[in-house]
Amino acid sequence: MTISDVLMVIAVVCIWSLLLVNVVLIIAGYLYYIKSEDEEVPAIKGEIPFVSIMVPAHNEGVVISRTVESLLELDYPHDRYEIIVINDNSSDNSAELLGNIKDRHPGRNLIVINTDAITGGKGKSNALNIGFTHSKGELIAIYDADNTPEKTALRYLVGEIMNDATLGAVIGKFRTRNRDASLMTRFINIETLSFQWMAQAGRWKLFKLCTIPGTNFIMRRSIVESIGGWDVKAIAEDTEISFRIYMMGYRIKFQPKAVTWEQEPQTVKVWFKQRTRWAKGNIYVIVKNIPLLFERSAKRVRFDILYFLSIYFLLLTSLVTSDILLILHALGYVHTTIAGLSNFLWLLAVILFIVGTFITLTTEKGEMSVSNLWIILLMYVSYCQMWMVVAAYGLYNYMKDQIFKREAKWYKTERY
Repeated sequence: MTISDVLMVIAVVCIWSLLLVNVVLIIAGYLYYIKSEDEEVPAIKGEIPFVSIMVPAHNEGVVISRTVESLLELDYPHDRYEIIVINDNSSDNSAELLGNIKDRHPGRNLIVINTDAITGGKGKSNALNIGFTHSKGELIAIYDADNTPEKTALRYLVGEIMNDATLGAVIGKFRTRNRDASLMTRFINIETLSFQWMAQAGRWKLFKLCTIPGTNFIMRRSIVESIGGWDVKAIAEDTEISFRIYMMGYRIKFQPKAVTWEQEPQTVKVWFKQRTRWAKGNIYVIVKNIPLLFERSAKRVRFDILYFLSIYFLLLTSLVTSDILLILHALGYVHTTIAGLSNFLWLLAVILFIVGTFITLTTEKGEMSVSNLWIILLMYVSYCQMWMVVAAYGLYNYMKDQIFKREAKWYKTERY
């Protein structure tokens, strides 16, 4: 075998190994979804716990009013939760809008914290730490500034965590509110349903593990106090705090019936900026937690560390290597005797991707349509390939941040 053959075999084995892992997670997730449809969400027993809902916001005037109004309409007892909006160093009309909402709801527990460039403007983690100092709830819930949770969302999250002492946090599901706005939002809608949430459900089903998604989740106040708040260096604060919850011996459960709706990027430019930030943030968390692979006490989190390592390093390297070799082979610069096999496996992967993705959409009403079938096919040859660029660029930016010791800051996603 030539060197090209060896590299191609290694790349193909790695790609298919990770593909099969995700197939197993999706199957397990699908089974969890089917089972959860017939199960009642646990009711809150005894005294209703007080909840502090925190909303970190930076220049979110376009969406913040709708978000706060939806939080005020939750079907949770109004005297048993407070809403803390951290209007963090905003230069738009957010302060005015939030002030108007307070005036319209004088009897509600709505706290608005307006920070400046000295106290704030240093990223979501810092904003959450500021908000936490003003909170009094035994449970802490987080919602992003563009979210409109369904009325039952908070009650479902509280019901789950209060009925199981082993849970450190419970996460709900977010859906794409503007899914019909553009081709990009249709891609994101399918990605969210078929990969993010199906994989989360699968990991809970198989390993009793989930990763906090950054919004629509609840956690115990005692955990935040024990770990000293959010890591201000982490721009993927959700993944980072998930690992710390694992290490305290708690589990994180996924409750798909607790739903919030959020805006997603409508253009490639905005999407690329957002996902690059996610990739860079997750890489920071992976590197920070690699030493846990060699600690006995980290048995619970090894799968997640290896999973993220595989996605952001092994899969990325394998995909780039196989693509380059196939292109060079087609141009006649290198010769590989397994190019035909690689093409066959690529076609098989496409079929598996389309069929598996389409089946997972059956868990959501209104998503199983012929139009989505074509979107999935187009998604494979475009959106999925763009992910490689995002992951590579995220790694590049992470390395630059480490070299130049840059501080975390707000990475604003454009709203509509």
